[in-house]
Amino acid sequence: MLPYADLTPPERELWDAFPEGRPVDLRTGTSGPDTPDAGARQSPGHPIRAAVVTALLLGANQEERPGAVAALRLAGARITGRLDLSGAEIPHMLSLEDCGLDEGIGLSGATTRTIRITGSRIPGIDAELARIEGDLDLRRSVVEGGPLILVNARVTGNLLLTDAGVSGPGEWAVLAGGLGVEGGFFGDRLTTRGGLRLPGARLSSGLFLRGTRLENPGGVALAAGGVAAPAVDCSRGFTARGAVRLRNARVENLLTFEGAHLDGNGTALDCAAMQVGEFDLRPAVPPSGTVDLRFVQAAWYRDSERSRPEEVLLDGFTYGSIRFEETTPESGGCAGGDGTPAGDEVARRLAWIRRNPGYAPQPYEQLAAWYRRIGHDGDARRVLLAKQRHHHRTLHPAGRMWGLLLDATVGYGYRPWLAGVWLLTLALLGTLVFGAGSPSPVKPGEGAPFQPLVYSLDLLIPIGGLGQRSGWYWTDGACRWLAYALTAAGWVLSTTVVAGVTRTLHRN
Repeated sequence: MLPYADLTPPERELWDAFPEGRPVDLRTGTSGPDTPDAGARQSPGHPIRAAVVTALLLGANQEERPGAVAALRLAGARITGRLDLSGAEIPHMLSLEDCGLDEGIGLSGATTRTIRITGSRIPGIDAELARIEGDLDLRRSVVEGGPLILVNARVTGNLLLTDAGVSGPGEWAVLAGGLGVEGGFFGDRLTTRGGLRLPGARLSSGLFLRGTRLENPGGVALAAGGVAAPAVDCSRGFTARGAVRLRNARVENLLTFEGAHLDGNGTALDCAAMQVGEFDLRPAVPPSGTVDLRFVQAAWYRDSERSRPEEVLLDGFTYGSIRFEETTPESGGCAGGDGTPAGDEVARRLAWIRRNPGYAPQPYEQLAAWYRRIGHDGDARRVLLAKQRHHHRTLHPAGRMWGLLLDATVGYGYRPWLAGVWLLTLALLGTLVFGAGSPSPVKPGEGAPFQPLVYSLDLLIPIGGLGQRSGWYWTDGACRWLAYALTAAGWVLSTTVVAGVTRTLHRN
């Protein structure tokens, strides 16, 4: 217990005010507007020992005042020594405003009420396994020289880091794996030197990082794998210099990167195996790294062509609806903004799929399934035709040649009318050439008279016969070779038609 006589005048003022929860303001008023370093400029003449703050919070002055609630409210002070409350049960609120702390704060394993340290400078906070019954409010504060540690901490209110700055000596500025927040994590305009680490965090009201800047070049700017939240908002100028990792995250409603800057230099955004309600991937500029969407499950997905990365991993990506938004001079607005194809959106979607390295059938099939679901069967066939063309480009030379033949004749079964066009063209060619010649009958005086069109069709149809092919032959070399060519073409057309129809029936 600290003797009252040993307290300095500012400490006595704080001591006397504590039972009533009265604020003690030691600010000189010489500073400008509240800023994160305001306390550092205002407090040098008003030191308060950390031991005094600790003693009050642990019950040193329990004088009861009718109608009053004890609380420590201090502004404009310099806290000397280490404020160590590790493992303690603290039944009182702590509020520090525009203060400067000489050493870090220890809250590891502590149970406390609301902690509010705003506009202050702190050399580090260790609140691992802490339980805070209320808010943890660090708005406008600067945590430097040591990380903000919230590993497996529990906050029953909100975690407020709006306009704060955090830096650590190593790779991570904020260590908060397993953090549980019953309110929201509000970090709008937060700046860090080092990454923000939140694996397995449970954020009941969401993660809000609008305008936040996370600096960890060459490393991970945001590690939130397995995070569970109703919303994750990384928009309005959110900047990550380093990778953003959301593997296995569960976002019930909205995940947005609208207007964000993702500078990963390798992997810019990793969302593999994530589950999300609405996914808005429209950063301000294309991400400078790979975007990994493998096995993501999204109810809605929205993007724009101007913000697509050079490489996107799409294998296993499924979505209930997909929306393409792009302002173009031709459309005068958003193309496909209502979720239906507009203009040349199919071509743009296919170009998006081709940014997936190598060949993967699932992205094509997923896109085709969506087009079918909204009643655009023609666009679905176009997507599946592109899938077959991409697949056959990966085969050996013989397979590629067969693919080209299937494509030219029946469009891999998605354009069977092409076979009719070829049949009609070759029949007309044969009619013109054979009509100008003079064939010889196999058996003079027997059989039907020569008919060029029927003869050409008889050559092109390999099964059965119309009686012309077996009743006439050519002595003229050109006509004889054309007859051979039409017979061969008939077999090729028949084979490709059967292959195309088989593929179509198998698909259905």
